[in-house]
Amino acid sequence: MGTVPLLEKVEIPLEQGESYGLMVWRQFRKNALGVLSLLFVGSLAVVALLADFLANDKPILASYRGRLLVPVLQQYMVDWGISSWGAWSQTNWKGLRYDWVIWPPVPYRPETTDPTLQTLRQRSPSGQHWLGTDEIGRDVLAGLIHGTRYALSIGFVAMGIALVIGIVLGALAGYYGGVVDVVISRLIEVVLTLPTFFLIITVVAMVQQGSIWLIMAMIGLTGWTGVARFVRGEVLRVRAMEYVTAAQALGYSAPRIIFRHVLPNALAPVLVTAAFGIANAVLIESALSFLGFGVPPTVVTWGSMLAKARGAITAWWLVLFPGLMIFMTVAAYNLIGDALRDALDPRLRV
Repeated sequence: MGTVPLLEKVEIPLEQGESYGLMVWRQFRKNALGVLSLLFVGSLAVVALLADFLANDKPILASYRGRLLVPVLQQYMVDWGISSWGAWSQTNWKGLRYDWVIWPPVPYRPETTDPTLQTLRQRSPSGQHWLGTDEIGRDVLAGLIHGTRYALSIGFVAMGIALVIGIVLGALAGYYGGVVDVVISRLIEVVLTLPTFFLIITVVAMVQQGSIWLIMAMIGLTGWTGVARFVRGEVLRVRAMEYVTAAQALGYSAPRIIFRHVLPNALAPVLVTAAFGIANAVLIESALSFLGFGVPPTVVTWGSMLAKARGAITAWWLVLFPGLMIFMTVAAYNLIGDALRDALDPRLRV
């Protein structure tokens, strides 16, 4: 019987003075879809940060009777407890006669209703509401802009929780082995057997008032298993290298070896898992909001906007635009994960 030849180990050569991170970025840039997806996610982050300046029923900047007003910034100060509105707290900003005024591109908040819209034709996309409104007159574009904050924060916070748990447990299992590895591996298997989506629904349904933070925590507490298995495998590989043996011979403590020498060289593949995990978190939140679990009715997310379409079948814009944002965001994270996987694969040649 013939023997199977061993696979030759292929390394990606580093250019002169190039770090490993720059090499990964060089490989990543070769994937056009990955770069476009990264730019798309970056644009979503900008929209989330500037949401109040892009969609608001308050002016960005205005002059009223010779007084300069910055209502959007003032609202931020109120939210952070720095100042109070005083006499301006109940102001109808659209009813004032300004010396001059600069409104946001979308002069509505997601909870602002337009009672003048009575028919389906009036609620369809128009020059007044570019992407239309829902059945009670809330602007769809304003909801999409402010919903970006929840889509990004849910993905990053939930995956942040999963990364902390998965990295710590995976590192302990891979470094110590033995009983520690067996216990953590069995815990991973137990969590994997749990029906994650229905578990989250059960917990959220038991809470009287739903919270977006509860959904983030539940997604993070149930989504760490893939990270832990990845880290465990990488730590097992790195633990056998010479510099780890040298650190042990020098008497370094186990936590120092794990967190300063082993993990920094074992976390690169975890980035791929993190990208896919963020996409999964966005999908789970959208599904929960669509079913009416978790977020309060006053909180506008892409999933809750999509749920409004169930009561207005002919309002095609309520299905198209929120659904398109969910699809594009999830696809972007998945494409980023694919590009990272290709960039980190040492079998690829330059």
